[in-house]
Amino acid sequence: MQRRLVLESALLGAALLAPVAGLAQSAATWPDKPVKWILSQPPGSGPDNIARMLGEQLTRTLGQPIVIDNKPGGQNIIGAQAAARSAPDGYTFYFATTAALVTNAYLFKTMPYDPQKDFVPVAFIGKSPFAVLVKGDSPITSMQDLIARSKAAPGTVSIGNEGPRTFGGIIARLINARSGAGANLVAYSAVGVAVQNVIGGHADAVVADVASTAQLVRQGRLRMLAVTTGKRIPAWQQVPSLAEVIPGFDMSGWFTIVAPAGTPPAAINRMHKEVNALLDDKDMAERILTVGPIAEPLASPERVAAFLQEEHLRWSAAAKEIGLLPE
Repeated sequence: MQRRLVLESALLGAALLAPVAGLAQSAATWPDKPVKWILSQPPGSGPDNIARMLGEQLTRTLGQPIVIDNKPGGQNIIGAQAAARSAPDGYTFYFATTAALVTNAYLFKTMPYDPQKDFVPVAFIGKSPFAVLVKGDSPITSMQDLIARSKAAPGTVSIGNEGPRTFGGIIARLINARSGAGANLVAYSAVGVAVQNVIGGHADAVVADVASTAQLVRQGRLRMLAVTTGKRIPAWQQVPSLAEVIPGFDMSGWFTIVAPAGTPPAAINRMHKEVNALLDDKDMAERILTVGPIAEPLASPERVAAFLQEEHLRWSAAAKEIGLLPE
């Protein structure tokens, strides 16, 4: 009888330890085939460049290729939907933007994916500041000047953007609302078109991401009046933040890696660890900064989840402030 109890106890202990051993084994063996990162942007874009920088290094550390799968279009919806519907097996991740995971929820009544339920956080890459820019030789010399001119003659100073329901367009509307400016907000089909119209003298200013305009600023074709973050950014310390002109203003894009809901924790934790190790590397952080974004790794997937909740609160309040209703 005693031998039987000992045997049963041993078998029970083995059964309880089996899942733990399985998790340890899966963590040790993952990945054993190529890992795919889905992006909502085209090849050669800012997010694509950053993803490829990281992917190249991760291929070495993980021992398996990171395959970049570009699925642009539909205000990030095409890529997000594809990622949400991918098998949660640890071999597909989504290199996501603010629009895909947060702002789209306040722009569309219905979407083919749920940004809060269909994904689990993995790693935070960093923030992607936007800026208010004018032509290199524009008579508008500062953000205060732009606001003053807009107030003096409402509707005569134009600010180009990608449209009222895009990140740049929302920032432009918030600038008008919070400063009392009366700028004419002009929607273009793409940020590149808006930028070229400013360079050509057809619009006075543009709200655009730093990543896509930095080279034009360095060439003297554009001039930054302010960045849209709450404080000045490392690569452009000479440029004021909008918060210096409009107190409390802090709106920037960001990139984060998420995975389809149900992805094994072993894959999530390993990817988080390896990505954070890269972002903590000074050389990698500086390479990313040359593209525009500021690397800001967060301590854990749980901290990434908390950040996303904070962003939903921020954008929900902003949408109400400017009367932005989903369509």
